[in-house]
Amino acid sequence: MSMSPAEQTPAADAAATLREATFVRLRVHTSGAAVAAAGVIGRALETLDVPFRIRATDAPDTIANDDVATVVGLSDADADLEIDPHDAVTVVRELGVDPDPVVALAGHYAASVSPEDDTALVEAANEVGVESRPGVAVPTADLADGLAHSTLVHAPFSADTERAQAALAELSLPAELDADAHRRVASLVALDATGTDATPRAVSAVERVLHPDATPNGPFATVGGFADVLDATVRETPGVAVALALGHDVRDAALDAWRDHAQATHTALRSATTGRYERLYALSCDLSSPGRLATVARLARDFRSPESTVLAVGTGAAALVSTGPSGLDDQLAAAATELGDASATGSPEEATMRFDPSVEPKSVVTAVREVRR
Repeated sequence: MSMSPAEQTPAADAAATLREATFVRLRVHTSGAAVAAAGVIGRALETLDVPFRIRATDAPDTIANDDVATVVGLSDADADLEIDPHDAVTVVRELGVDPDPVVALAGHYAASVSPEDDTALVEAANEVGVESRPGVAVPTADLADGLAHSTLVHAPFSADTERAQAALAELSLPAELDADAHRRVASLVALDATGTDATPRAVSAVERVLHPDATPNGPFATVGGFADVLDATVRETPGVAVALALGHDVRDAALDAWRDHAQATHTALRSATTGRYERLYALSCDLSSPGRLATVARLARDFRSPESTVLAVGTGAAALVSTGPSGLDDQLAAAATELGDASATGSPEEATMRFDPSVEPKSVVTAVREVRR
């Protein structure tokens, strides 16, 4: 079933409906961008004393007659409102509430959208201490921890804290990092991420982790690090990700989920069996979580794949990603139909599928190749 956003509800209409709601049920796509958007909306509803519940899931919800069913980053013909994550800030402003700037910026970052045109948001972020600096976008002050568990980059130190520590030790960094020290760390990451096994696309992909916006008063060290934690956590423990986006004190639990996600995905990418086909790069790895497979596919796309579209297949699950909107949700839905007892969901640039665990990975690859012809 295709779950990519269809015709989105205009921001003013969405705000009017939310303002008058008795109870709002938000169902959110399991991505960092969508859960951040839900956090921005949820905080506004709290300010207006509108009761709500947020669930980060692609599965349909049970709705009471008086509830306002809202989906964020999903398409649902039965929903009252469909909100694109990019529109969350506009919806909240239509409600007469100022969006939390750090959560909003983390959502923009997770969606790879620049907030530069939103002067009000940038100014609000600056007022709470957000500032650009050299270095890398990690969530923790411990750089070795941040580099080893970042899912914004794949490099030799990924999922290996000791290797990250050794690489940083060679830089002889001062105890208090100045601009020059941050630049040296950034150079280390850029060189390691674009080394021997990397593809040309890695040169542009690694830029995402460089030149971060520091958040000295935020829950994490940088906006990019916050986005990384949200994206990883919503794929591991969705309830914790929702709580984090709403501002609850779940930082330690979120970091634990982020580390687990990074450890599993980087390890799986290194050990995966790969195959290259026409316009498709496929990986087979020992994972059963669609969320983890989606991260494996994204990291492969950005740092290892010679093709722009990547399929990661595990046990009973698969993920398909591309560099831009390519109708992947429809393609994976068609492949699920070919496989029989299977279901797919997602967006034009990222889709996931569940199928019978007894199905061989090569059968999934074949089904996807057939529908992409």
